[in-house]
Amino acid sequence: MPVEIERKFLVLSDEWRKAATGCQRLRDGMLARFGDGKVRVRIADDQAWLTVKGARIGLRRLEFEYEIAYAEAEEMLRTLCPEPLIEKIRYFVPYDGFMWEVDVYEGALEGLILTEIELEHEEQAFTMPEWVGPEITNDPGYKMANLFKLHADPQSLSRKRAALAASST
Repeated sequence: MPVEIERKFLVLSDEWRKAATGCQRLRDGMLARFGDGKVRVRIADDQAWLTVKGARIGLRRLEFEYEIAYAEAEEMLRTLCPEPLIEKIRYFVPYDGFMWEVDVYEGALEGLILTEIELEHEEQAFTMPEWVGPEITNDPGYKMANLFKLHADPQSLSRKRAALAASST
């Protein structure tokens, strides 16, 4: 079964930009939620996918991805997905044998920058680059549904970032 194991973090600085080896523009829309799982449609440059993600158990979750026709994905984003859509540029940053993905959000979440690393198993060790900040993997405030609510109030988002930064020192 396809399993995703990832950890997510805040980004502290723009130092990652020096090491970025490429990027990809992404647009996501939520098609359905079930329990702690979701079904989304994603367009990445000129390709499109349907993704089904199960509930997270620790760092693991089932994830199924299916490539679909670009035109169908556009139609789904336009007609089936509630606004706002998730718009971001994903940068690929190699560091110490891992590929970090840095997401720079646009549109409704403009100004938010997060990073994630995918692992082969939950106990896998890795070294964090100096630009990586507090971990937010299990912080419900950083689930997509809650990010839109938080970002609607920039002061609330600033307080959340400050609290996370203070707790990691």
